[in-house]
Order: sequence, then structure tokens, then C-alpha cells
Amino acid sequence: MNARTVSPPSRTAPGSEPMLSPTPVGPALVDLLPARWHRPLVILAAVMGGLVILNIAGLFLDPREVTNAPVWMKPLKFALSIGIYSLTLAWLIGRLPTGSRIARVANVAGTITVFGLAIELVIIDGFALFGDTSHFTVSTPFHAAMWSVMAVSITVVWVMSLLVAALLFRAPLGDPARSLGIRAGTIIALGGMAVAFLMTGPQGDQISNYQGIIGAHTVGLADGGPGLPLVGWSTVAGDLRVPHFVGMHALQALPLFVFLLEVLARKIPALRDARRRLRLMLVAVVTFAAAVALLTVQALMGQSVVAPSGIILFGGLILTTSAAIAAILIFLLPVGSTRSAPAKTVG
Repeated sequence: MNARTVSPPSRTAPGSEPMLSPTPVGPALVDLLPARWHRPLVILAAVMGGLVILNIAGLFLDPREVTNAPVWMKPLKFALSIGIYSLTLAWLIGRLPTGSRIARVANVAGTITVFGLAIELVIIDGFALFGDTSHFTVSTPFHAAMWSVMAVSITVVWVMSLLVAALLFRAPLGDPARSLGIRAGTIIALGGMAVAFLMTGPQGDQISNYQGIIGAHTVGLADGGPGLPLVGWSTVAGDLRVPHFVGMHALQALPLFVFLLEVLARKIPALRDARRRLRLMLVAVVTFAAAVALLTVQALMGQSVVAPSGIILFGGLILTTSAAIAAILIFLLPVGSTRSAPAKTVG
């Protein structure tokens, strides 16, 4: 029998992270899949997939518009967003130790999240069905009541997401780079979700010239002006949907980035060192968080995302340059000695 070299099993304590190792860890598909999925969230994601198809059909079959946009565009965007979020949250909860107390708490949080998101979608699609806007309208008692229900439901979803994020800090998620990517992704996503609360305050002259609308996506102008295709982000004013969108999708972007590093480690020797992957992940986290903060300031200044200028443009250039330099230095500078268990030969 040919001799082969294997490493001894890891001896990390429960809840602790594995030691840094120079061994490439390019993930197999089975490694990325959780031991189980949170079923209610997966079902919700499947329902959102069906709604996406129906909403796309509505775009072609229903010519009505609300705030200068096709009436089914908002339901479509929310169905897509909630579907992606539900599937990601189901994946995150599934990575918690099966049968543990933190997994049971996360399961309850996930189920509550399903109800909160479902309430949101029912109201949004219901208003669209009648050709009305679901957001920021308090012109009648019914509109005000529905807006309040949506506010409560999305706040509950945010709190449940915060709870899951906290639980992820108490579970082993892989090597340090992977753990950082997953945990930081949840924290930045919570910040991106929280940007939505900035949209609910009075904008411009909504108090002095009350028209039954309190709050807006845009800053400096009323909603419904010129916008980018599909997403509708304002091209002439600040738009809080930009940092809201970018921040929320840290939940997918940062874990995908660390998994990409692990896959590339099979081909790029420099990435086989866990310390280097961790440092690259740290640069990505800081850059992503700073970008969300910068986009939020830009929106609050009333500046369109497609026309950055002044301190925003300067800040963006500094952020991009700093991230690039940091990444280059991480590849060029030695990472120091790594601790890994000695291999042993077995027959």
C-alpha cells in the first residue's frame, strides 16, 4: 500500500476557531451546505420565486404606474430581495450546531422573521393590486394603519436578524477568515437595513405643505423623479435606497468573497496561508463598511450616486486606493510563521 500523508484531527475546543493553517481549504460543495436548512425560510424563498414570476408578468400586462414607476416594479424588487434574504438567513441558521440551544433560539427567530416578511409582502402587493403606493402614505386612517403595521413588522425582522447575528458569534463557523466574513456580513447587513429608518422621517416641505406623505427614498426632491433603470435610484438627488441595498447585501458579498479566496487557494500558493486570507478578509470588511457609510452620507447630502463630487468623490478615491494598496502589501509582505499540526505518515 502506498504511504499517504494526513494531518491529525483538529483539537479545538467547542465554540473556538481552528488554528491558523497554511493548508489550502478550497471548499467542496458539501462543506458550504449547512447540515440543515431552516425550512420556513426556504419555503418563503420559494414563494418569493413564484411572486417574482407573477410580478414580471404584471410589468408586461398591467400598464398602470405609481410614483412614475410601473405598479408591479416595487413588489418585484421586494420579492427578489426577500427571497435572497430568506435563503441566506436559512443558510446561516443551518450552520449553527444542530440541536444546540443557540440553534433552537435561531430557529424561533427565523420563523418570526418569516411572518414579519410575509406581512410586508402582503401589504405591498395588496396596495399594488389597487394601483396605490404602500410606502410613506398616511393620507387616510387605513393608509396610516397599514404603514404602521409595516413599520412594526420590519422592526421585528431587524431585531430577529440582530439576534441571529449575535448567535453566530457563539458558534464555530470555520477558519478565522471565514468566521470574520460571515459575522461581519451580518453586522454590516444590519446597518444597511437600519438605513431604511432614515427614510421614514419628514422630507423637505412635507410638514409645511402636507400632502398625506411622510418620508421618502430620496433626499432633496420628492420620490418619482428620474432614476436608474430597474432599481429606480435617483439620478438627480440623494437616494437612501443605495446604502440600504449595498449594506444589506454584505450578507451575501462577504461570505462569497471568503469562499472565493478559499477556492483560489488551490491555484494561488500565497492564499494557502490562513493569516493572509484573514488579512485580506479584514481589508474587505473595513472597505465594505466604509463604503456603506460613505454612500449614506452622500444620500443625506442630497447627492446622486451617479454624480459624486467634493468630499464624497475624494473619500471614494481614498477608500479605493487604500484598499488596493493594503491588498498588494498583504501579498508582498511575509505573514510570519504559522502554527500547524505536524503531518504523520500512515500506511
